[in-house]
This record gives sequence, structure tokens and C-alpha cells, in this order.
Amino acid sequence: MSLIYLDNSATTRADEQVVTAMNKYFLECYGNPSSLHRMGLEAEKAMNKARKQVADFLKVDEKTITFVSGGTEGNNLAIRSAINKNKRLGNKIITSAIEHPSVLEGFKSYESNGYDVFYIGVDKKGFLDLEQLEEVLDDKTILVSIMKVNNEVGSIQNTSEIAKIIKKKSPHCIFHSDCVQAVGKVPVEPLSEGIDILTFSGHKIHGPKGIGAIYVRKDLALQPILFGGGQERGFRSGTENLPGVVGIGVAVDQLSQFQQQVDHLQELKSKAIELLKGELSGIHFNSDESEKYAPHVLNISIEDVKSEILLHLLEKKEIFISSGSACTSKKNSQSHVLKSMNLSNEYIEGSLRISFSKYNTLEEIEYMVKMLKESVDNVRKFTRRR
Repeated sequence: MSLIYLDNSATTRADEQVVTAMNKYFLECYGNPSSLHRMGLEAEKAMNKARKQVADFLKVDEKTITFVSGGTEGNNLAIRSAINKNKRLGNKIITSAIEHPSVLEGFKSYESNGYDVFYIGVDKKGFLDLEQLEEVLDDKTILVSIMKVNNEVGSIQNTSEIAKIIKKKSPHCIFHSDCVQAVGKVPVEPLSEGIDILTFSGHKIHGPKGIGAIYVRKDLALQPILFGGGQERGFRSGTENLPGVVGIGVAVDQLSQFQQQVDHLQELKSKAIELLKGELSGIHFNSDESEKYAPHVLNISIEDVKSEILLHLLEKKEIFISSGSACTSKKNSQSHVLKSMNLSNEYIEGSLRISFSKYNTLEEIEYMVKMLKESVDNVRKFTRRR
């Protein structure tokens, strides 16, 4: 069997229609959208089309969408702009213990600069402690940032309920949600969910790397943190990544078959769980197939075997999975997400993240489980001999 890629939470293969659309803006219509001549106007028209594609998908006004370089920039822009806007109203900011590093590291920097920073815990299944959130919130709270879908275990947070709690305890508080792992996998509608600022990335939805988008509620006048030529209505200066913008627009358009794609992901996940339960002993599921988890992420722990060893054994068979977040896996540190879920060190060190895409097949899942079992059996035999 050819290469099997099951690390789609880290990044995805670009859709062929995305690549085709982008090529035109590399080779033919490569004008600067800020230029006044015909090529510039054609580029601006393409930008506007992509903006409308993103806005229509999120069911928001086009003027609320700003293009950025990806999830990390989007999260930093959201956090810093929100705090700058509200800093005269208080100095308390809140996030969760299982956020992406682009959020956590930003909050830590504010902690070292005198802000009161609170990290809300999660239960053993990865779900936010809403009672703790309500206890910590007060009228000095100026920002809450909670991801909608966790990137390691796929737990879906109840953003609508979180928004209600925030507005009840601190009406001026801004609610930001990192939706990088949510868009295209679960329903995302910032207006109906009460999300003030939302960020997502192109390369997680079969779009290009180096492009993302940020939604900012229409009446929320945020100030920029980058200054220059005043692009993106002055909120994000810098020459626009036109091919990337076109690419993310097409990628979002491909999500028109949203439910069909979600059903496929769920089928793959259910099959993987069924086979893993039947074939492997000493396996612990850190996420499951219920609707409380995103359909594209499955996190497991295997007793007596370190995940890093399994990764390399599977790689030799052209199967690619992950030991956790790609943003932290090379730092040789334990998963802060699994730690927050109070998993034992053994389970953390033996954890694997399997993440699916529309391009994966049931046959690939069957082969992956077969090869994983073979690898686990071989490692256990070797370690027991020692």
C-alpha cells in the first residue's frame, strides 16, 4: 500500500482545485491588490471574492473578515488587540489549560507583565470546568480565550454556553475562540454562538500554508498591532498573500459538502476505534466517537510502549501519525493537554494522535491498525526479553 497520511490535525494535503486556482495568481494575475492599474484591480477582485467565500461560510458580514498569515498570527492579533482595547477596564484575562501554544505563550507574556492570568482546568475527558470559569470571571475580566476544538484530543467546548457565562458576569469582556481545528469539522457560527473574535487557518482544511483568517465582531473596533501600508482596512498591514487568499477561499468553498465530509471522517474514526479495541491489548482511549469530540481526531495511549518508538516503526511502513501536537512534539516535553487531563506519565508517553481527512479510506485504516499491532507486539517482545 502507498503512503498513508494520518496526521491531518498537523496539516492537510492541499485540494487540487486549490492548487489550480492559486497557480493563476502566481503566474498570470500576480498584481498587487493595492495597485490602481488593471492587474491590481483584478487582484483586489479576487481578494474580495475569497473574503465573501469565507464570510458566507461563517454566516457573517464580509467586512468582519481579515486575512492573516495563519492561526498563530491570528491568535496573537486577537489577544493583543483585545487587551489593548479593554486595558482601561481591568487587568484580568482568562484562558484554558489546554490551549494551543500560540494562545498560552501569549497569556504567559502578559502574566509576566503584571496581568492577572487564570488558566481554567479541564476534566479527565478534556472538557472545560464551566463552574470554575464562572467563579473566576468578574467585572475586571477583559478577555477570555477558549478554543472550540482541542488539537490533541478533539474535545469540543460549548462555546455558546461559555459566551453566555462571560456576558452575564462581565458584559464588556471580549470572547475569542481559536477555531483552527473546528472549521470544516464541526458547525462554526460566531454570531449565533456569541464569539466576538474567531481565528482559523487554511492548511487545516486542505488549503495552503501561510494563510488564515480572523473574524472580528462588526461593532468591535480593535486597533492594529502591525503598522504599515494600511492593508486589510488598516487592521493588518503588509502586502497581501494573494495566491494564499485565493486558496483559502477555494478551500472554504469545498466545505459546501460539509455534512458528507463529516460523516466520512466519523466513519473512519469509528472503524479505527472498533479495530483498535479488537486487535490491541493495553489500549486507553483519550477521546472517543461520541458527538462531544471532533470527528477527525482520535487520541490513544498504549501501555508498555513509548509513542516515539511506534512513530518511527510506522514511518518505515509509510504510515504517518503523531505523538501529539506538531507545534510541541519536537520540544521533547510531555503534552500539556494530557497532563491537564490528569493522565499518568505512562499514558502520556504512550499517546498517539491519529487524525483523518477526506482523502483517507477504510482500507487505509485497516492497514494502519494491522501495522500498529505488529509494531506494538514487536516492541513488547523486545522489552520483555530485556
